[in-house]
Amino acid sequence: MNDVRPGRLKVYLGAAPGVGKTYRMLDEGRRRAARGADVVVGFVECHDRPRTEAMLDGLESVERLPCAYRGGEFTEMDLAAVLARRPQVALVDEFAHSNVPGAGRNAKRWQDIETLLAAGIDVITALNIQHLESLNDVVEKITRVPQRETVPDEVVRRAQQIELVDIPPEGLRRRMAHGNIYAPEKVDAALANYFRPGNLTALRQLALLWVADRVDEALQSYRSEHGIGGVWETRERVVVALTGGPEGDTLIRRAARIADRSAGGDLLAVHVTRSDGLAAGASHASLARQRRLIEDLGGSYHSVVGDDVATALVEFARAENATQLVLGTSRRGRIERFVTGRGTGETVVELSADIDVHMVTHERAGRGTLLPSRRRTLPTARLVAGPVAGLVLPVLLTLVLDRVRGTVNLTSEALLFLLAVVGVACIGGVASAVVASVTASLLLNYWFIPPIGRFTLDDPNALLALAVFAVVAATVAAVVDRSLRLSRRSARATAEAETMSSLAGTIVRGGATIPALLERTRETFAMESAELVDEPPDSGDASVPIGSGSWLVLRGRTLPSSERRVLAAFAAHVGAAVERARLAEAAAEIEPVRAADRMRTALLRAVGHDLRTPLAAGWAAVSSLRSRDVEFSAEDRDELLATADESMAKLNRLVENLLDLSRLQAGVLTLNLRATALEEVLPAALADTPEVEVGDLEEIPVVLADPPLLERVIANLVGNAARHSPAGRKVLLAASAHAGRVELRVVDRGPGLPTNDRDRLFEPFQRLGDTDNTAGLGLGLALSRGLTEAMDGTLVPEDTPGGGLTMVLSLPFAEQAELPRGPQSVGGGI
Repeated sequence: MNDVRPGRLKVYLGAAPGVGKTYRMLDEGRRRAARGADVVVGFVECHDRPRTEAMLDGLESVERLPCAYRGGEFTEMDLAAVLARRPQVALVDEFAHSNVPGAGRNAKRWQDIETLLAAGIDVITALNIQHLESLNDVVEKITRVPQRETVPDEVVRRAQQIELVDIPPEGLRRRMAHGNIYAPEKVDAALANYFRPGNLTALRQLALLWVADRVDEALQSYRSEHGIGGVWETRERVVVALTGGPEGDTLIRRAARIADRSAGGDLLAVHVTRSDGLAAGASHASLARQRRLIEDLGGSYHSVVGDDVATALVEFARAENATQLVLGTSRRGRIERFVTGRGTGETVVELSADIDVHMVTHERAGRGTLLPSRRRTLPTARLVAGPVAGLVLPVLLTLVLDRVRGTVNLTSEALLFLLAVVGVACIGGVASAVVASVTASLLLNYWFIPPIGRFTLDDPNALLALAVFAVVAATVAAVVDRSLRLSRRSARATAEAETMSSLAGTIVRGGATIPALLERTRETFAMESAELVDEPPDSGDASVPIGSGSWLVLRGRTLPSSERRVLAAFAAHVGAAVERARLAEAAAEIEPVRAADRMRTALLRAVGHDLRTPLAAGWAAVSSLRSRDVEFSAEDRDELLATADESMAKLNRLVENLLDLSRLQAGVLTLNLRATALEEVLPAALADTPEVEVGDLEEIPVVLADPPLLERVIANLVGNAARHSPAGRKVLLAASAHAGRVELRVVDRGPGLPTNDRDRLFEPFQRLGDTDNTAGLGLGLALSRGLTEAMDGTLVPEDTPGGGLTMVLSLPFAEQAELPRGPQSVGGGI
């Protein structure tokens, strides 16, 4: 059994390169070493910054592991050496870095760090916000720079400490201008592109918000662990209660204005689903519309289950650490409020304690409720009052009828007693009605059936009348009680249906991930936590099996049986999500095999003709030349030799394309990137396609590329354009420079290509637009894109103005591009 204490992780998080993460990490390492801790540097990248390099003085460093890959020499962290050294603290830079394939046991550095943590070694690391998986696409939209190295958010969230290294955009740009981040020749390009003030401001806001959410999670966890129910006003959180009524839009807008008064305020809308009160009679259409409104205003919608509306609202507000609660004033009139007692708003005010409650007036206030009365169930007071009324009400009625004796006959007196029994049934249910029926029967017999003043038990007619009275009274009471129970049951079913409808809406809107479903389950049932476990819990926590040996466990309050039925439905959705996730993983594992099988099938189909055709032509030419039966003239001999040479050249090109394609897919294509001028590769690339018009290239900067591969890419593009250009129209080749990249355009005036077919344009073995099978294997464009992306370039099709297709090849400037320390994957993209 491994009893090693897991190491602790600290992450220095920055909004952009150059904010000082590595410097701060080394500074903390030096301080810990000065206090006596055993600190070593596992891997630190200083980027030739003198001040950062100076921080390494006095710190022990583990020698890096040299690696060879694709003809280049690289260094990586020697994980085995760090584990063998076993320090107390390891400094490991670049949390999201991808390791050189074959350099160690893990593909990612964050996996190396998890290995160190599992061995009991504390780790301090650094990370930029753009490398977080959840923000990767957002950062790319802002900066238009793709980030290929990412780390899952959950891995970072598990860190015991996350410290934001913050610097204003102006300060970072000054640091850049002073040459403290990049070399002087790269400063202007960086300031004009990635390090623009708007970009830095947006990245800084993303970093601040992400860290704020992390701090908020830690605060909520601390409050839950320590049982803190009071509100800590760390930020304004406004909760608005929705009933599904027409006043909801007014309440939402008022709550949004309250939240907007403070920077960083949160807006939450909550709808309580239950068997009476707010949930009953709610309009599904209104709730759906109000949900869209709250989301448009930047808030979030929540649905909770609760037996008491006021208590559920306050519990939800406390669980979310809300500071303000917004409710609408009662829609009941004065008479209705007097009869049914105080409403939800008054109860919430009484229970709210340190949460501010806003009672907002609206056009429906006091104009009559659209919802059933709150007194739909039988609270304890009514259960006590029912039997008491069953005894007292018949006695009071007897006193009244005795005062008017002679003016009312026996039939009317019996009907009045029957009315009293029905009234008691409405108050206390069937049990109270039985008490009232017995009491009324005895009083009716003693005071109103002759002989008056004593019980008449020997008169058959009197006994029959009393028996019929008792049966009718009990039957009416039972019918009234059953009607109330069915009404409550119907309301409960409606409430459960509303809850499941809301859950289904969440799934349709894309919130059906397992963590989202667990969080939705937790908040719906107002629990402290919801999680999946492999074994049923031994404690009294609410748990439901979800299949495949897993259990859904909720910790918190004790759930009544009515809510457990809804919980079972939630568990079914969670189980389905788990099963879908497993199927998705299985499909992801199978997809590469299917893709390889499709590739193999397509290759066999294409090779059967395209390789055999030049081979047959060359074979026929050579066989003819070797024949002794025919005497060929010098011209015929030259023509046969030319045919054989052309066939062998075509066969050689096909084989080279197939080999390069296989290397790309296997990720083993060797690159030799260097500064390359277009004039260097164009003559050889255009040798087989003379009908090309080349624009002025004198002012075009050199690019970072592999010359032979770039030559093949251009040759394929030009050959494809020439094949689709009409007779007499030359292919145009033009180049331009923009934002640190060179764009080479190959323009044809052919028929063009529909937009829907452009995704298929770069698939292997496709001949879109070709009318016969003599155009080759269809590898040219697929191979061209693969080779371009291997050189950190892009290849995209565009419409040619006036008709035709333009292929745009983009490559970085050689003087602004940096050779990567680690390789970039080039396989699987074609």
